[in-house]
Amino acid sequence: MKQIATIILAAGQGIRMKSDKPKVIFKLAGKPMINRVVETANKINSDTVVIVVGYKKNLVTDIVPQKSKIIFVEQKEQNGTGHAVMMTEDNFKNFNGDIFVLCGDVPLLRHQTLEKMLRHHRKLNASCTLLTAIMDDALRYGRILRNENDSIKKIVEFKDATEAEKQIMEINTGIYCFDALSLFLALKRVNNNNIQKEYYLTDTVEIMKKEGKFVTSILLEDMIEASGVNSIEQLEKLESEYLKKADYYDK
Repeated sequence: MKQIATIILAAGQGIRMKSDKPKVIFKLAGKPMINRVVETANKINSDTVVIVVGYKKNLVTDIVPQKSKIIFVEQKEQNGTGHAVMMTEDNFKNFNGDIFVLCGDVPLLRHQTLEKMLRHHRKLNASCTLLTAIMDDALRYGRILRNENDSIKKIVEFKDATEAEKQIMEINTGIYCFDALSLFLALKRVNNNNIQKEYYLTDTVEIMKKEGKFVTSILLEDMIEASGVNSIEQLEKLESEYLKKADYYDK
């Protein structure tokens, strides 16, 4: 039986929260956002949960309920999402299975959505499965670029996108399911030749495609599930949406 692991990205400060606390420990309806994400990882029966911490890491490690399968990995310098996942590689030396990558500031993602991704991923024997969404106003999300046959070509970050690419309405939610071996092989080829000089996790998609590996996606129906929090105003709005259907998001 193939294993399941989850990497949760939780190293950032969240400057727009206007606080010196790590963003992921802010509470949504009385519960720290990071703990909601950990609960989701547990609901999909993750064998290992690796949480990447950085800014004021002790405040994050202190707030997460301690379990033997939870491992904390420090990203001392925040050099991008790809770099964050690179920091976890030593924890997967003998791992045979699939790895979800989730964001610690996306608290309402349902385990049913991840289970749907995993079924699709394994049925097609994919190297990577993306969770994408269609938005009328795609804001600053990364865009999904497809080939003429509708297969995924690459993900382009908003800051690196051309004006034509910014018109694309299909976006990357930042939620992934990877074959572990394919993930870490691709990360070794990621560079930081971009406007932000960061190592993007999104670059692994194009690398895998060029290697002839299969990359697929499923479409998210409820964008609330993938809504991240970058400000107190966004947190309050998301909490309001949660309270309308708390049983739905918690079940």
